[in-house]
Amino acid sequence: MNKHIKKVAVIGSGIMGSGIACHFANIGVEVLLLDIVPRELTDAEKAKGLTLQDTLVRNRLVNDSLVTALKSKPSPIYHQKFSERITTGNLEDDIAKVGQVDWIIEVVVERLDIKKMVFENLEKYRKPGTLITSNTSGIPIKFMSEGRSDDFQKHFCGTHFFNPARYLKLFEIIPGPKTSPEVLKFLNGYGEQFLGKTSVIAKDTPAFIGNRIGIFSIQSLFHMVNDMKLTVEEVDKLTGPVIGRPKSATFRTVDVVGLDTLVHVANGIYENCTKDERHELFKLPGFINSMIENKWLGSKTGQGFYKKIKNKDGSSQIQTLDLNTLEYRDNKRASFATLELTKTIDKVVDRFKVLVAGKDKAGEFYRKSFAALFAYVSHRIPEITDEIYKIDDAMKAGFGWEHGPFQIWDAIGVQAGLDLIEAEGLTPAPWVGEMAASGANTFYSVKEGASYCYDIEKKSAQKIPGQDAFIILDNIRKTKEVFKNSGVVIEDLGDGILNVEFQSKMNTIGGDVLAGLNKAIDIAEKDFQGLVVGNQAPNFSVGANIGMIFMMAVEQEYDELNMAIKMFQDTMMRMRYSAIPTIAAPHGMTLGGGCELSLHADMVVAAAETYIGLVEFGVGVIPGGGGSKEMALRAQDTFKKNDVELNVLQEYFLTIGMAKVSTSAYEAFDLGILQKGKDIVVVNKDRQIATAKAYAKIMAESGYTQPIKRTDIKVLGKQALGMFMVGTDAMQDSNYISAHDHKIANKLAYVMAGGDLSEPSLVSEQYLLDLEREAFLSLCTERKTLERIQHMLKTGKPLRN
Repeated sequence: MNKHIKKVAVIGSGIMGSGIACHFANIGVEVLLLDIVPRELTDAEKAKGLTLQDTLVRNRLVNDSLVTALKSKPSPIYHQKFSERITTGNLEDDIAKVGQVDWIIEVVVERLDIKKMVFENLEKYRKPGTLITSNTSGIPIKFMSEGRSDDFQKHFCGTHFFNPARYLKLFEIIPGPKTSPEVLKFLNGYGEQFLGKTSVIAKDTPAFIGNRIGIFSIQSLFHMVNDMKLTVEEVDKLTGPVIGRPKSATFRTVDVVGLDTLVHVANGIYENCTKDERHELFKLPGFINSMIENKWLGSKTGQGFYKKIKNKDGSSQIQTLDLNTLEYRDNKRASFATLELTKTIDKVVDRFKVLVAGKDKAGEFYRKSFAALFAYVSHRIPEITDEIYKIDDAMKAGFGWEHGPFQIWDAIGVQAGLDLIEAEGLTPAPWVGEMAASGANTFYSVKEGASYCYDIEKKSAQKIPGQDAFIILDNIRKTKEVFKNSGVVIEDLGDGILNVEFQSKMNTIGGDVLAGLNKAIDIAEKDFQGLVVGNQAPNFSVGANIGMIFMMAVEQEYDELNMAIKMFQDTMMRMRYSAIPTIAAPHGMTLGGGCELSLHADMVVAAAETYIGLVEFGVGVIPGGGGSKEMALRAQDTFKKNDVELNVLQEYFLTIGMAKVSTSAYEAFDLGILQKGKDIVVVNKDRQIATAKAYAKIMAESGYTQPIKRTDIKVLGKQALGMFMVGTDAMQDSNYISAHDHKIANKLAYVMAGGDLSEPSLVSEQYLLDLEREAFLSLCTERKTLERIQHMLKTGKPLRN
C-alpha cells in the first residue's frame, strides 16, 4: 500500500484529540481539528453581542481546547510555531472538508452510540480509500463499523494512542472484521517510522494489550495494599525507579491520569471479560469506591491519593491519603532493607533477583506481585496477542516500564518465576511449562545482533520482526566490542563506522570517557571511516563529572584541574578536526559537557525528545569544554552585512547566561545549539544510531576532508564587553541576579567578547579556548562556586547564592 499522509482530520478536540493533532503537526502533517458546535452563549459572548451563528462562537469549543493544550506542560508540541499546521473548525460547517484528507481519526467521547453516529455522518463526506480510525481505549472495534460501506470497513480499524500522545510511544492498532491487511501493514510502519511510536497490532479484546495488563497490574496492587497493610508511600517506593518504572510509580500515576479513567477501564474489563481467570480482581476495592464518591479523582480535582495544601507561611506541602481512615496526613518516608541492597546495582535488570529474594516486607511484595503478573500475562496469550514480545512492547511504550513482564521473568529465571507462581497458589498457562520442559530456558535470546523471542506455536525462538531499521547496542556490545574502559565501550557498527557509547553513571564525562573518546578517534582514523557518539540510555549525558572538579578545586589542585579542563577542550577539538566524520546522537538530557560534545561534532542526529543546553551557570562556572568559545564562534558566523553585531552576540550570550535548555530538539535550533542545514532530527529514537551511522557513511564516502583549524573568528573586544557589563550591572542593581551571578556573567562576557581588545579583531579558536579555560579556573577558586557544585552533588538541584 503506497500511501502518503499529507493531511489528517482529528474529530474531537479534548485532551486526547488535541494531543494527537499536535503530534501530527509535530511531524509536519497538516491537521484539521473539528469538534461540536456550542448550544449556548457564554456571558462573555453575550456581552460582546455575539450570536450562535458567529464563527467565533461556533468554533469556541475546539479553539479553547487547542489553546489549553498548547499552554499545558509538558507541551504536546515540539515547537509553538508548529501549531500553525493545525486548522480548527466544527462538525457542522466544516465536516465536508474531511473529503480532502488522507486519514480521519475519531477521538470523541467513549460511547458506542455517539461514535456510530459520528461515523455515519463522516461517511457522507469521506472519499473512498481514506483511512478512518478510532482512538477508543476499550470499545470493541467490531461494533463501530456496523452498517458502514465495504470501503469504509476495509479502511477502518482502531488506532489507540496513549496520553500524552507526544511522549508515550505505544500505538495500538486493532483490526475490525473487514480491515484490509494492507491497511494494518501501512499503519504499523507509519506509526514506527513517522510518528516515532512502538506500533503493536492487537486483537479486538477488551482494553486491548496495554490497558488489559496495565490495569490488572494496578488492580492487583490495590488489593495487595489491603492484604499487606501497605501505605501509599510504600507502594510508590516499591513500584518506581527501583524496578525501572516512572518516578510517579503507581499512585502518583493514577492521580495524573485520573482515577475515573482507570475505574472506567477496570469496569469495562470486569463487565466484558467474565472468563478471565482473575475476573474478581477487577472489582474495585472499597477505598476506590469511596474516592470516586468523594470525587477525589487526582490532579483534575485537586486531590486523589496525594493532595497539595498551603501552609500558613505560604509554603506548599504534599499530603498523602491514609487508605484505612481515608483522611489526609503528612508524608511518611518509606524505606526497606531489600531496596538498600540494590543501591549499588546500576542496571535495573540485575536488581530483580535481589528483590524477590528479600527477607522483609519488600521481598514479600515483589514475590507476590511478580507471581501474579507472570501468571496473568501467560494466560493472555493467545487471547489478546499471539506474540510474547507484543505484551512487553506495549507495557514499555504505553506505561513507561523499562522492562516488560516477560523480560522481568527472564531476569529472575523462567523456572524461578514458575516457582514464585506456585508458591502463591496460582497457575501459569500450560505453554510455559511445556517451554521449560523442552529445554528453552529464556523467553528472549540474541543471535548475530538480532533479538529473538520464543514462539509458542512454533515452539522455538523466532527473530522479532521490524528490527532491520534499528541498531540495538545491547545486542552487539559483546560481539562487536573494539575497545572498553570504565567510561566507554567502542563498538563496530559495520560498514566502516565505529560507535563510542558512554558507560559512566548518568553518562557523565570524566577522565575515562575523554580517554575513550580519544581512543575511538585514534582507532577510527587508523582503521575506519567514521565515528558516531551515541548510546541508548535514558539520557545522552548530564555533563562533566562535577564531583571530580569539586574535589580538585577543594584541594586546590589547580594545575591538575587546568590539565583536566584542557583535556576536555582538546578532546572536543579532536571531534571537530579529526580526519574522519564525527556524528553526535544526543537524546533526553544533553546538558553541559554533553551539549559541548554535540556542538563540536561534524553533524548532530538528534532525537526529537532532546533537552539540550549549556547549564554551567547553575554550578557557578561558565562552559569550559569549548562551549563558551563555540557560541562566540557561531555568533560571528551568523553576522551579516548591516547586522547589529552586538545584538547577535548578545543572543548567544543569553543562551549560556540564562542556562537555556530546549524542550525539544526543534527548539535547539532557535538557541543556536543545533544548526539548520547541517543537523537533523529523528522522531523515533530507536532509529537514531542507525540513522547516525548512515550519515557518517555518506559523509565518508562523499570525500570527507579533515577541516582546517579556524583563525578567522571576529571578536568585538571592548565594544561588546562594555555592553555586556552595563547589562549585568543593571540586572544586579534590580536584584534579578546575585553578586555571584554577576561575576560569572562578566567572566563569560570577557570570553565571548574576545577579551578587552581595543577594536574588533580576528582571533583563533585556541585564543578563545585559553580565555575560556582561564575564566573557568578562576571561578573554581570562588567559595560560592564550590557551594553551588556541592549543593548540586547533594540535591541534584541548582543553588542560587
